[in-house]
Amino acid sequence: MIGITGYGAYIPAFRLSRDLMAKAWGRGSIGGERSIANNDEDSATMAVEAVFDCLQGEKRDEVGGLFFASTTAPYREKEISSLVATTADFPTEILTADFANGLRAGAAALRAAMDAVSSGSAKNLLVVASDSRLGYPQSESEQAFGDGAAALAIGGSGVIATQEGHYAISNEMMDVWRNADDTFVRSWENRWVLGEGYSNLMEQALSGLMKKKGLDAKRVNLVAIPAPDARTHRRLAQVLGFDPKSQVIDPLLGQVGDCGAAHPLMLLVSALEAAKPGDTILLGAYGNGAEAFLFKVTGEISQLKARRGIKGWLPSKLPLPTYEKYLSYRGVLETQPGDPFRLLPSATAYWRDISSILRFHGSKCKNCGTLAFPIQRVCYSCRTKDSFDEVRLSDKKGKIFTFSLDNLAGRSDDPVVVQSVVESEVDQARIYCLMTDFQPKEVKVGMTVEFTFRRIYEGAGFQNYFWKCRPVR
Repeated sequence: MIGITGYGAYIPAFRLSRDLMAKAWGRGSIGGERSIANNDEDSATMAVEAVFDCLQGEKRDEVGGLFFASTTAPYREKEISSLVATTADFPTEILTADFANGLRAGAAALRAAMDAVSSGSAKNLLVVASDSRLGYPQSESEQAFGDGAAALAIGGSGVIATQEGHYAISNEMMDVWRNADDTFVRSWENRWVLGEGYSNLMEQALSGLMKKKGLDAKRVNLVAIPAPDARTHRRLAQVLGFDPKSQVIDPLLGQVGDCGAAHPLMLLVSALEAAKPGDTILLGAYGNGAEAFLFKVTGEISQLKARRGIKGWLPSKLPLPTYEKYLSYRGVLETQPGDPFRLLPSATAYWRDISSILRFHGSKCKNCGTLAFPIQRVCYSCRTKDSFDEVRLSDKKGKIFTFSLDNLAGRSDDPVVVQSVVESEVDQARIYCLMTDFQPKEVKVGMTVEFTFRRIYEGAGFQNYFWKCRPVR
């Protein structure tokens, strides 16, 4: 029996009111708010968060591979799946692959993972989709888009939902796209895109799968349909005969936004959170065609270890006070450069110290038990050389041992930097790191924090990632 064995998700802390976005341009607001990735977040860091959420209670050395899907990967030519797998502390002998260039990338990765595990080419796989798309300033897309990620574990044991069917159609049309050098998402005339594109193709895919499986609308318990806007979503559900109140999962458009390639998987996570044993889940995905999945929930779902999921991240939020900050965070508005004392990184040193930088390993002395971070060849307590075990710190919490508020070292749009020393809950190792997703007035000695993987800066032509701490969300 092959299917989903676990799930996880991530929604950034910052939310921006769409009224503020509309006010900046003197135009109408579509209402609600949207999620905003922080200035140190991107599709890779959000994917790491979703993977960590999905891994609750799982052994990382048994993961067989990772598929990453996004339309906004931080590199044009470099695997993000290998970056995410390394950061999640997976073994090196695994399968990795990236899926890109379309809104169905997340669904394609899920389908490929199911096929790979079914064929025996992998015992189990993790699928993660993450997106942070940009709409043109002043456009409706800018308000409608959101940032987020979702992860699904696929395997043959402990299955919480089996795949019962799949149906796909392909369609070549210029509806929503980005050219190789584009920053913002382009689209054709809206009525044509929604009518001939989204609505027509999604109806074909979803009704086609139900016909193939001999199902009518009343026999489907939960329906997860990503959509570009609430009206189109509601109309499609009605055309297919689903009850919006009892069957259709909230599309998250009013609280998060359309998260691109990640959105179908995020809605599937929402459906799994609401599901009970025996339920059927119908999932749709759109992009140059459409496809549909049918899942049946098993009794194993009641044994799944608690995780944040969509329900846990949604209420955990901070307001982004201005639209201008959003533009600056996404690099649309150029601000005065900060960090004047930054040094250029080295790709060689990065590779050599990858266990500390990405895997977030410390060294625990075999002689006296002292835990140090970053990894130290010589124990600073007993001076024993090259005798230590590596200990993963990324999934542990800690407490602020000491900190300082630095008002000069930050970006011009985010000037306050919290320089902190965190005492980890594992052997009380003291770790220097920056803090993120914080309110300066709330930082205090002794507060509990958790570690989060973030982008530090770009230098020497590549992205530099490291670990920060944040108040527990």
